[in-house]
Parts: sequence; structure tokens; C-alpha cells
Amino acid sequence: MEIEKKIKAGDVRAASRLIRNIEDNIPEAKATIKHIFHSTGNAQVVGITGSPGAGKSTIVDGLIEASRKRDKTVGVLAVDPTSPFTGGATLGDRIRMQRHAEDPGVFIRSLATRGSLGGLSKAVGDAIHIMDAMGKDVILVETVGTGQQEVEIINHAHTVIVVLVPGMGDEIQALKAGIMEIADIFVINKADREGAGKLQRELMIMLDMSS
Repeated sequence: MEIEKKIKAGDVRAASRLIRNIEDNIPEAKATIKHIFHSTGNAQVVGITGSPGAGKSTIVDGLIEASRKRDKTVGVLAVDPTSPFTGGATLGDRIRMQRHAEDPGVFIRSLATRGSLGGLSKAVGDAIHIMDAMGKDVILVETVGTGQQEVEIINHAHTVIVVLVPGMGDEIQALKAGIMEIADIFVINKADREGAGKLQRELMIMLDMSS
């Protein structure tokens, strides 16, 4: 299949088209995923989750930069709330990562949740396979940021990063709701804010209790 060859060659247009077709439930797209599946399994998939406003995009931006300094190619799936007008992603995360847009070693794609719970789009799993088949070394998946519904990312990522911010009021409540169990790494972002030490202590207590 021609599209299969293009994706394996890292063709961004072909990959974007296939991801769009997956989102639109085009039957041929699913067949293509089956053909490229044998070329997957090489990428490191990292999920970044947390409450809205926690600074997930800033963390993703830093991870892109760090990966590129190590000569690693990067794929980014930024899952956005669905636009009420077009049904597509709002593209906010892609705008925030604009400085990497001209880097041929970085492929950033926004996906719309389209009403899907769990902070993810239904197309995320297949989109990860597509980026993997393209040869991306690292794939970063940023969830939409819906608090208690973020746990679905564990089904797709090798490593899950949970981003917390002091003073938001719902950090520990979100942890109690299930995020505690899925996190491999906790990041306290905006740590210069008041309450950062308190949040760290509460987090350490909960980690001790769960161990």
C-alpha cells in the first residue's frame, strides 16, 4: 500500500491524513492501521496528565526540547476539547508549541475528544501507532485535563506524568479519585507559588500510605 510506505518513510502529510480518517471512522483507515502495526513497538510513549491549567503544555514543550537535544525524534498528540462549531480540536496546544513547528524531527498533532471520557480521544491509540510506524523515538500524549477522568492514559503510555500545581484546591482530591494509581512521575509545577511545600508533603504522605 502506497500510504503504508509513505508513513514508514515519515511522511507527515500521509500520517496527518490517516489520523484524520481514523477520527472520522473511515473503514479504509482501520485497514491501513493493521498493515502498519507490525512496524510499531519501538517508540517510548509518555502520557502527561493533570488538571486544567496545571501547565501540561509547558512540560511537553520542555520534554520536546530535551529529546531533540539527545537527537531523538518526537511525536506529540495534544488532545484538545472538541470545538462546538466544527467538531474538531481547538488547537490550543499546537499554538503553544509553535517554536517546534519548523523542526522536521518533531510532528505535533491535535486530536479532539469528541465527547470521549477519560481525557483522551478515541483515536489516540491508533494515532500513537501511526507516529510509532513513522519512526518517532518518543511520543508525548497530553490529555485534555479533566481531573478525575484522566486515568485512561495508562492504557496507552509506558510512563505517566501527573502535573500538579499548588493552590488550585483540587490536587489531592484528583489524586484520591484514581490518578494516584496511574502516575509514575509526579511534577509539582509553578513551585514558586504559595502552598508548594504543603502540596509536596501531602503527596509524600499519600505515596507512603499507598506503598
